[in-house]
Formats: sequence, structure tokens, C-alpha cells
Amino acid sequence: MSLSADAIAGNIRSVRERIQGAASAAGRDAAEIRLIAVSKQMPARSVVAAIAAGQQSFGENAVQDAATRQALIDAPGTDWHFIGHLQSNKAKAVAGHFDWLHTLDSIRLAKRLSDSRPDAAGPLRVLLQVNVARDPDKFGLVPDAVYGVTEDLLQAGHPGIELCGLMTIGQRRATEHQRRAEFIALRELAADCADRFGARYFTELSMGMSDDFETAIEEGATMVRVGSAIFGPRPSAGSRPG
Repeated sequence: MSLSADAIAGNIRSVRERIQGAASAAGRDAAEIRLIAVSKQMPARSVVAAIAAGQQSFGENAVQDAATRQALIDAPGTDWHFIGHLQSNKAKAVAGHFDWLHTLDSIRLAKRLSDSRPDAAGPLRVLLQVNVARDPDKFGLVPDAVYGVTEDLLQAGHPGIELCGLMTIGQRRATEHQRRAEFIALRELAADCADRFGARYFTELSMGMSDDFETAIEEGATMVRVGSAIFGPRPSAGSRPG
């Protein structure tokens, strides 16, 4: 059963207070951290309730499910983030329905996204997904591969996409120490890439979810992807992240 509008609004306030606390503890400005409400599998009314509570950014991981939900919601100013693994045959749909992609992991996919992006929409903002822990069960580039992919991506000059930074998904059963180490590694990789390729391509770090976003903020996250702490348990099992 989905939460009431009042419960969702209360959860958003609580999460934002926790973001403020984590940012203050790290000597950061909470305004530089974007809260992405992971709305995957949630009914449209839950998203509408979150929008009414002031939430603007939403994360989805299934193209058709997201498109159906978006069609029911008329909310100018809302931005949509695709945060799941993207198969090449779904690139056109993501390019047409989303503002951000957090999971770019190949030059081939970059080209398909760029070629499919409507001119009137402006470039699709993308993040390279990094498998920091080199987990064989996760998608994403291993850290050493990020340099070559970035160089190829920038040389190709795809006009339909804009590289904005890096993203990672922490290990599910990792300790707090292990997760913090992963977040630090992603931050340091982004800083190295900024030095090599230009800081404007590496302004965003998408890391941290409901159970670890405060740690991620302490280590430099500019985007946190929070689902269950806002919307409650998912109506059915699904892949992370939320």
C-alpha cells in the first residue's frame, strides 16, 4: 500500500533535514546537493504528492513504466533522471523522455543517445557509471576504463549529450567503512578526470541512497538517490538503487 500524501511530504522534510545536517557537518552548502526521489514502481499519485511537497527531481529505472507515469503527470519544472541500466535498444526512449542519464557505460550507447535526442530538448545530461568495487554482478565501467571512455566521448563530440560527472552504486552488504571508501574513490577519480579533461565535465557526483546518503554527502555527493526513505517500501521487488 502506498503512503498518504501527508506521509510522503513528512518524509521529504525529514530527508531534507538530514541532507542539511550532513552538509553542515561536512562544511558544505546543502543547496548544492540535489535530492532525487526514486519513484520507480510507485503510483503516479505518490509522485504528485511529492511534487506538491516541493520535490522536483525523480529517478526511474524502467523506460516504459516511467513513460506511463510521466504521461499522467503535468508538472512543469520537474526533471526526470534515468538511473537504471540502459540497453541500447531503449536509448531512443530515454533520449526522448528524460533530462538526465546516470548510467552511461559505453561509447556506442553515447552515440545512440546523442543521435536520438530531440533538438528542441537540448543535450541530455549524462554521468558515467563507475563500478568502483569492480563487482562482477554490477554494471558500469571499472575505474581505469573511465579515462579512455571520457577521452573518446569528448573527441567524438556528440551534440545530443553533455557529460556532467560520475555515478556509482555502493555494494549492498558493504560496511559503512567500505561504502565510504567507495565514495572517496569516486570523488578522487572525478577530481583526477577534471584535471585531465576539464572541470566542467565533472561537476556532478551521483552517489548515496536511502541507507547511506549522509555518508555520501560527507564525501562530496552532489546528487543523492533516495526512494524508500521518501515513498516507503516498494510494492514489488526490484533492483537497487533507492
